[in-house]
Amino acid sequence: MIKKCALWLRDAFVRNRSLNPTRIVAGSFAAIILIGALLLTLPVASRDGQSAGFFTALFTATSSTCVTGLILADTWVQWSLFGQLVILAMLQLGGLGFMTVITLISFALRRRIGLSERLIMVSTFNLNDLDGVVRLVRHALMGTFLMEGVGAVLLSIAFVPRFGWLGGIWRGIFHAVSAFCNGGFDLLGGKYGAFSSLMGVQDDPLVLGTTAALIAIGGLGFFVWEDILAKRSWRRLSVYSKMVLIVTGTLILGGALFFLTEEWANPATLGAMPVGEKVINAFFQSVTLRTAGFDAIGQGGLTDTSKAFSSILMLIGGSSGSTAGGLKTATVAVLLLALRSGLAGREQVTFRGRTIPYRRVLNAMTLALVMLFLFLVGSMVISTVENLPYLDCAFEVASAMGTVGLTTGITPTLSTFSQSLIILLMYTGRVGVLSFSIAVMTRSKAQAKIKYPDINIMIG
Repeated sequence: MIKKCALWLRDAFVRNRSLNPTRIVAGSFAAIILIGALLLTLPVASRDGQSAGFFTALFTATSSTCVTGLILADTWVQWSLFGQLVILAMLQLGGLGFMTVITLISFALRRRIGLSERLIMVSTFNLNDLDGVVRLVRHALMGTFLMEGVGAVLLSIAFVPRFGWLGGIWRGIFHAVSAFCNGGFDLLGGKYGAFSSLMGVQDDPLVLGTTAALIAIGGLGFFVWEDILAKRSWRRLSVYSKMVLIVTGTLILGGALFFLTEEWANPATLGAMPVGEKVINAFFQSVTLRTAGFDAIGQGGLTDTSKAFSSILMLIGGSSGSTAGGLKTATVAVLLLALRSGLAGREQVTFRGRTIPYRRVLNAMTLALVMLFLFLVGSMVISTVENLPYLDCAFEVASAMGTVGLTTGITPTLSTFSQSLIILLMYTGRVGVLSFSIAVMTRSKAQAKIKYPDINIMIG
């Protein structure tokens, strides 16, 4: 029976010719969200045996499937073991992506991966051809479960003394999956207070270090893993992998230095900590903004400058083909390279002796402008409706669009209208950006039949 259901699921979504890759991605995420919301609405999903209501369930399902982390109710306080299992399943599905799960079904049933599935996987992972795509997905699955397993063991070592064997191991598993998938959900509210995230363990280097490592590895992207494992040398790495690693390292180290400097004397964040804890927490703050959403210092206490800088990092996000969201590191790199070429008066955009096609540059600019427009409009709408400071609302919108999950504390206090807008922004941030990327990859590159004469327009 299970085998038949799995085959039907694969054939219905993947081999249906009326569904293109973009529709499959958008539809699969929507289906997971709806099913998860219905399950979380059940009384058995709540700790008190009373239904949490459809809207709270829908918000939680969207946040977990889109691996964001914004919540209306504390995960441990509100949800029973059944509810936590549902959230964990949605985090894993949202992090891996629907096509990866479909491929896992085919692997488990020892079925051949069809051409339709391969084409969609190529689009999903932004690859250039079919060569090695099945191997890439297989390694991605193996790497995911390996990293999550190692992370679960390390986190369990830290949690067992605090929560006992069963409680510590369960929290270790849950937090490992949540961290690797850049989900931001936690189960520490029962001990350290609702919505406390990791603030109760901000002095534990094992928890923060393991969580940060899982976040960073999950946010690099499956293609970069494969490239590192295959090449094992910086010189032999692809240009794309070098670009991702350079930008990621620069953002993390630069962000850590910024927060260490800006928040050093702030009593609401790093001010009261010893020097060692300040360094660790500044580094963790920079890493968690890679779209993970775990909070160790309290985002509401950040200075206005730190909130603005955090919003920028959240919008950038992780890398393509990863568990992270956001604009993506390579996209930002292309934009900066285009800026450099423009300032230098060069028509070609180059990186390490290679030319980036004009179409890729235009796609990066289009995606950036769309995200910037949604960010500005969403922030202004929520600020106006809720009569809240614009910067706090901008932080919330950036967190939702970048699928981060950090908040200054205003999420549960927002009106239903603003919370509904946050749901749409989370879905757009995870599914919309991914669908846009796939649509661009699969779009026909036919040449225009008519060429119009040039026009001179004054710029600047």
